Amino acid sequence: MDLAFAILIIGFAALVAAFLLLVIGLVYSELMNSDIPLGVASSGKLHMVHGLFVGIAIVGRILHRLGICHQVSFIRWFVACFLTRLNPVPPGLRVKDLKFSEVSVRVYEPTTVCDGLRRGLVYFHGGGWVLGGIDSVDEVCRHIAKESDTTVVSVGYRLAPEHRYPAQLDDCETAMCHFLSVAEAEFSVDSRRVAVGGDSTGANMAVALCQRLAMREDGHLPFPCAQVLIYPALQMADFNLPSYQQNHAVPILFRGRMAFYFLQYLNGDMSVCQDVLEGNHVPTELRPRYKEWLSPSNLPPECLARGFREHPTPEYDGEVYHAIKAGLEPEVSPLLADDAVIQKTPPTFILTCEYDVLRDDGILYQKRLQDLGIDITWQHVMDGFHGMINFFNQGWLAFPSAVRVVDNVVNYVKTL
Repeated sequence: MDLAFAILIIGFAALVAAFLLLVIGLVYSELMNSDIPLGVASSGKLHMVHGLFVGIAIVGRILHRLGICHQVSFIRWFVACFLTRLNPVPPGLRVKDLKFSEVSVRVYEPTTVCDGLRRGLVYFHGGGWVLGGIDSVDEVCRHIAKESDTTVVSVGYRLAPEHRYPAQLDDCETAMCHFLSVAEAEFSVDSRRVAVGGDSTGANMAVALCQRLAMREDGHLPFPCAQVLIYPALQMADFNLPSYQQNHAVPILFRGRMAFYFLQYLNGDMSVCQDVLEGNHVPTELRPRYKEWLSPSNLPPECLARGFREHPTPEYDGEVYHAIKAGLEPEVSPLLADDAVIQKTPPTFILTCEYDVLRDDGILYQKRLQDLGIDITWQHVMDGFHGMINFFNQGWLAFPSAVRVVDNVVNYVKTL
């Protein structure tokens, strides 16, 4: 019996050791494929954080293939349990979890005395429409609410792959319209001073929602007074812009991963991912129109300083286009909206990061707004990378540069 038990223990230990060696090998391989430029803030810590996230993703992939759980479910669970810190609510702030027409929201209300009605901000978290949630931006929303004396509503919209487009955007619209309708009566907020914002794909939906509301123009509710956009993802027509080339392997958002998130949002058909990266999904007749808005010549010269190679003209594939055609519509790619729609954009704050594949999305959008006479405030973080604010006030995971990003948002919100 003792011998059998010993053999069992040794066998189990060998399996664990083999599993750990496999994970370590795969993590090492992934890390060798990453590229963290010297100019990135806290590059050593970013290496460590990237390795952690790669390890989580690899373990999730193994568990998924073993039929134990879905990779996405494992990543969500791990991040929620071990990488998201929910601190006690600080003095001067009241936090409530509510439902706005069946959509989960968290409302952050300053408790300081206010002469008259407060301003408001409805915030949509990032995460590629797949990850993230109210908890992932809790510290960010607390800081904005308290430091700018603003009532902030963080929206917990539905996620892919369980729910596809337009479920996420519909939830954001539902929460936004509900808040606008009750802002004054229930929250002492001036509905004419409510902005909409978000980070990454959350910023995508903030822009798409403003365009949706502008097209409707029913007049029953006030229009958002401003957009607050933190490294927004705004188009899936061109994954070969200079920032996609220069930062294709900079954590924590790789070029291929951004295409993955767009496809998860749409329908989950990953068979067309490489075609989308190459640009084979864009019809020939639409290319001149998109080129006018997405041309690298529209970018500041410094955006080309780290190198850029003109991508060869891709070969159009009609089957790929029909698989993802909703992705070229403005509700998914709001940078591709017509001028008549863009002209209705409210004053906008855009923050971009140098070491981010989405850098050029934000810069090209700010140029379109500027050319059409929209009031624009643009902040560029030269040592920044995508996902910085996810680590705001998260203990050992925190990056000092994330404080500057959030404080830039606070300073803009104070002007509304």
